[in-house]
Amino acid sequence: MTATLLDFYTNAPLLELGAEADRVRRGKHPHNTVTYIVDRNINYTNVCVADCGFCAFYRRPKHGEGWTLSYEQIGAKIDEAKQVGAIQILMQGGHNPYIPFEWYLDLLKYIKTYHPIHIHGFSPSEVDFFAKTFRMDARDVIRELMKAGLDSIPGGGGEILVQRVRDLVAKKKAGADRWLEIMEIAHQEGMKTSVTMMYGIGETLAERIEHLQRVREVQARTNGFTAFICWPLQPENTPSMSHMPKTDAVDYLRTVAISRIVLDNVPNLQASWVTMGLKIGQTALRFGCNDFGSLMIEENVVSAANTTHRTTTAEIERLIVDAGFKVARRRQDYTLLGSGKGDEGRGNAHDGVASPSMASGQGPVAA
Repeated sequence: MTATLLDFYTNAPLLELGAEADRVRRGKHPHNTVTYIVDRNINYTNVCVADCGFCAFYRRPKHGEGWTLSYEQIGAKIDEAKQVGAIQILMQGGHNPYIPFEWYLDLLKYIKTYHPIHIHGFSPSEVDFFAKTFRMDARDVIRELMKAGLDSIPGGGGEILVQRVRDLVAKKKAGADRWLEIMEIAHQEGMKTSVTMMYGIGETLAERIEHLQRVREVQARTNGFTAFICWPLQPENTPSMSHMPKTDAVDYLRTVAISRIVLDNVPNLQASWVTMGLKIGQTALRFGCNDFGSLMIEENVVSAANTTHRTTTAEIERLIVDAGFKVARRRQDYTLLGSGKGDEGRGNAHDGVASPSMASGQGPVAA
């Protein structure tokens, strides 16, 4: 099976690969609707000890450019986002050894009390960091976060879920098995999550297929992944990967397509126009994607690598309609809000990745 998938991924003509992915999409989404969400990526700290070679965003402890947002700053960002139609925040940050666990719990409670909104936050890598730092079981970490107000978990920090690759680029973060274990625990606790893949970091094509198959195996047991998002490395300004070439649109479309084919048990695929541009994001809707991600009002990790695309809700909706689809806005769980008509707030999109617009602060990748 793996050999057949790898052969199809590697050798099939691009349009044949895309047509098969589009067939799978139509089977799962026969009503011809493409969705998107309006949210804001709030990065609560850029201080991090993970030292990922691909991250241009983080600063080491005691670095002069390190920062941690106050509750009030985070609340102000939420209020700004709600004013232009945001219905959730995606909240992630660096592995900051100076923040106590109670700070995170109190932050969640503060948001739910004073700035209520859906909180999609704390990737498996962060949960693993909390468990190790505070000497807790990962299940207890997740339960405490949920009790304090966490609604869902993003798929950030997945990169490539093959340990050989993780040892090369993110050795200090949760390993491949641990990342998937934490996702499975979250699903067991009733939490829905997204799942991601960042490629172009030195992996082989076979390792991309292995990543997808491992995600599929977890989904077969838990049915807890709501969506899959993939995007290529943005190498500029990164600590040790700025020499890596950017992958092209063909590689992206082939990767999206094979993802849709392999992940036939994951209901939704997002287009990553924030890394590939609007036209390729639109094209991805015919290569297996049924979701255009988010009008994300703030993001700073990908933009730290000099990749910045901006759009409006009107433009997102036009691109979807021009591709031959109906438009609907959604919630994090993919239930629909309605017509999709609304604000003209300018921002950037992806369930975890975008570029700054009304941003007054800083902020990492994920979805």
